[in-house]
Amino acid sequence: MNPRTVREEIAGPAGRIECAIDRPEGTPRGVAIVCHPHPQFGGTLDNKVVQMVARTFLQLGWTSVRFNFRGIGRSEGAWDEGRGEVEDAAAVVAAVKKRSEFAGLPWALAGFSFGGYVAATVADRLPEGEKPRRLVLVGPSTEKQAVPNVPADTVVLHGEVDDVVPLSATLAWARPQSLPVIVFPGVGHFFHGQLTSLKNVLLRELHELAAV
Repeated sequence: MNPRTVREEIAGPAGRIECAIDRPEGTPRGVAIVCHPHPQFGGTLDNKVVQMVARTFLQLGWTSVRFNFRGIGRSEGAWDEGRGEVEDAAAVVAAVKKRSEFAGLPWALAGFSFGGYVAATVADRLPEGEKPRRLVLVGPSTEKQAVPNVPADTVVLHGEVDDVVPLSATLAWARPQSLPVIVFPGVGHFFHGQLTSLKNVLLRELHELAAV
């Protein structure tokens, strides 16, 4: 993402998991873990939306951690229909939280598309008291995956003309939860030409994280 990005590997349930870590200047205020889109359709930790979400947290003074699901890049293993991918994300969360450099810091979880499903699922499975400070879902895969209910302060962003995950699917998922969805008019799934706008909206929605 930038010259200061550090590539590391951690132990995962299917072997090594490749991670990309970006640290802010000075002491981090928190640490955010970002999940990438569907690995069978070109999703990697270098996806542009994933990078922009990571940059947003970095601008807020948080360390960002991106990672490749099993079978992608240098991550070992093979596609596991979403089950193993959730386990991969949970392993990254556990490894990050155990690091002494992040001891006592708040943490956040984010995901784009399929990664949004993974992030929401990992957050849902954690016991009370261990859940992320904030959850961010960009174009979450609400049509093909069973995305669980999420906390009321979850930030959900979706393109109006998303042709991968219809906006109607995300609204149908959000409606029973009375969960607001921020809609970007005329924008598709990958936020082409709108990544800066995406970052600015996220900065607005997460502004309090710069003061923790």
